[in-house]
Amino acid sequence: MAEHEHVRVAVIGSGFGGLGAAVRLRREGITDFVVLERADSVGGTWRDNSYPGCACDVPSHLYSFSFAPNPEWPRTFSGQRHIRAYLEHVTDLFGLRPHIRFDSEVKLMSWDNEKLWWHIETTRGTLTADVVVSATGPLSDPKIPDIPGLASFPGKVFHSARWDHDYDLRGKRVAMVGTGASAIQIVPAIQPQVGRLTLFQRTPPWVMPRVDRAISGAERWLHRRLPLTAQARRGLLWGIRELQVQAFTKRPDELGLVEQLAKRNMARSIKDPALRARLTPDYRIGCKRILLSSTYYPALARPNVDVVASGLAEVRGSTLVAADGSEAEVDAIVFGTGFHVTDMPIAERVVGAEGSTLAESWKNGMQALRGASAAGFPNWMTIIGPNTGLGNSSMILMIESQLNYMADYLRQLDVLGGRAALVARPAAVDAWNRKVQERMKRTVWNTGGCTSWYLDENGRNTTVWPGTTTEFRRATRRVDLAEYEVIRTPAPVSGRKSEAAA
Repeated sequence: MAEHEHVRVAVIGSGFGGLGAAVRLRREGITDFVVLERADSVGGTWRDNSYPGCACDVPSHLYSFSFAPNPEWPRTFSGQRHIRAYLEHVTDLFGLRPHIRFDSEVKLMSWDNEKLWWHIETTRGTLTADVVVSATGPLSDPKIPDIPGLASFPGKVFHSARWDHDYDLRGKRVAMVGTGASAIQIVPAIQPQVGRLTLFQRTPPWVMPRVDRAISGAERWLHRRLPLTAQARRGLLWGIRELQVQAFTKRPDELGLVEQLAKRNMARSIKDPALRARLTPDYRIGCKRILLSSTYYPALARPNVDVVASGLAEVRGSTLVAADGSEAEVDAIVFGTGFHVTDMPIAERVVGAEGSTLAESWKNGMQALRGASAAGFPNWMTIIGPNTGLGNSSMILMIESQLNYMADYLRQLDVLGGRAALVARPAAVDAWNRKVQERMKRTVWNTGGCTSWYLDENGRNTTVWPGTTTEFRRATRRVDLAEYEVIRTPAPVSGRKSEAAA
């Protein structure tokens, strides 16, 4: 980075959120921006998660930007390799590489009350920015539980999002800890290779069949020649999911039929009544994310797989001890135990106008105005912020809505002119959060009888949006200046502009 580099916008992260923000900035005519990426390539979670069997559980044509349709998706549910390639394609298609600073992890962001800009320290230097758009994502920092004795385990240990491809699992005794979205893909992928696989299951998931197939050459040709057909396909996929939302948010009892379908899916592969009982959840389907797999249950029924219906409690040398006292000797441990979602590490590195960190501001739970702006943090926005997650549809829809909000935020700053900043009023943030939490009370995520990563340590659901994507799109169409305080500096402060602008 150039000494004393100053940009109008600094985007943090180059996953779907960060790249989408960069594309939107260019389409708005803004070229004075950088994308700060801690890794050496784009892709975010689709770069980091390269474990065997990694794929998306949202249909391909819905899990892509509306402004960058891909007629060449090879399967109805695409794998990690193809999604990552799509993000590389978007990066090149929209000329984003000159703006990206790789190997530039943000160590600290501090708001300057006098100059009205952000001072950003990275592993490759410092810069300042008028506006920060944080797109680090909630699924970026792996979480490994604090297990007594784990540090002394003599074998191999890694998280699903940090897969060690140099370690050969063939013939090994492997423990899979966790039964979330990653684990149900890893288990069938590695089961044929390992000598023995022990699955430590704290809570069984609800699993529906994954109706995946190759997209034919004729379909891809049609989508290339007649783009409207791809748009119609995307629209149908979106519409079906919009119609499902009320069952999750207002009438969870309607999900009973879906539970019966999930039980039949299990019964087709799991013939042992005792194993079937261990794999049957005791909470309403949808309370945790409904998982999709047609290979998970068949893998669990294989003779080299053991299901321990209890969480991992202790490690004694190479012996893993479950909470129910059962033991397993293993050579390797794979953690599929999720991410720091409600306690994102980036929040420790953001210091606002009053000198406190975002983590301190969110100590009683994350909250942001329209999922984007936090009180006390001027000219700072987040993509995939609090209560913007989805339980049944594509996060790309929510990201694009937040990009609309970001674009109007920057327009409002232009209208204000001079050195100005916008900071969300605490009353506006509180009002928005109260409305969201009131709607949350009826949802399956709060009433379904489970403990999920949607909930923070206080039991509050600070991650999921309790409505349709259409409702969120309306709520983020434009910035309401009445919800913000305008801050001005007495005298203009000049900064050297970046020479990296395209």
